[in-house]
Amino acid sequence: MTYNDTHEPGTIRKLWQLLEPVHAVVYFAPEAYEEAGALGYATDDRWPMYFAYRAAPLGPVGAGLVNALFHSFAPHMVEHYLAQSWHTAPPARVLAARAVAADRALHTLLGGRTASPELAEAARLARRAAGSVTTGGRPLAAANAALPWPSAPHAVLWHAATILREHRGDGHLAALQAHHLDPVESLVLQSGVGAAPAQWFESRQWSAGEWQAARGRLAARGLLTENGDHGGDGDGGDGDGAATAAGLALRTEVEKLTDELASEPWSALTPQEADRLAELLLPPVLDIVAAGILPTRGTLGIGMKYDYEA
Repeated sequence: MTYNDTHEPGTIRKLWQLLEPVHAVVYFAPEAYEEAGALGYATDDRWPMYFAYRAAPLGPVGAGLVNALFHSFAPHMVEHYLAQSWHTAPPARVLAARAVAADRALHTLLGGRTASPELAEAARLARRAAGSVTTGGRPLAAANAALPWPSAPHAVLWHAATILREHRGDGHLAALQAHHLDPVESLVLQSGVGAAPAQWFESRQWSAGEWQAARGRLAARGLLTENGDHGGDGDGGDGDGAATAAGLALRTEVEKLTDELASEPWSALTPQEADRLAELLLPPVLDIVAAGILPTRGTLGIGMKYDYEA
């Protein structure tokens, strides 16, 4: 697969930043918890719902495959939540609940905007991009792309956002592997460049010892300063396990390759259409963010700026 240079890297990144909140409502909205609870999943935290909703397109898979594809979670965490996932409800019922959750959540968050011509136009553009993904080597993208398309524009937009974000995520794992970063190392370096404090990554349930060992490996490669410890603020400043210039450069290369690998489906849109999609997405995304259901600071580094974009 060749790199699509129809769009600037910053455009590819901006479209990801705008589509990610659309997809993410299904992991945070009250309606998503309600639908998962109706299936019998515990709803005291989001992980039972998250693992079931996200893995369901793959079928009744086990923890080994999910651990490989989700990448950043400690294996014991994946095993814990997958152990009961398909005993609670089969994947087909989970997928139906996920679709209802996304539909209800976006109706609540966007109100009358769901019936607007602007949202319908955004859905058409996003669907064209998502419909053009090449799924070789992209298992999560392929699993979601194989699902039937809904009909309502807001549901189409959500499904397109899901395919595109999983396509990007599959490529991101390839980029991490190409730069010799294992799952916990990728999180430690993400914290080190200032994407989020180290505490924010504790939800992935790596032990303090595993986190410290990863810090040591990165420090030995000259990617982190050597005086950090698990639980530091990870703000990217001097000391406390912050990324060195080499660490920031490597992380920049990871993000650059991720954006390049995510570029292929966007060749279905002209630069003018991509700009139009970004313009159309901004109002509904602002509605979603204003609702306060999404984390105020995430671990994906959506707000990070990298020099290659300049």
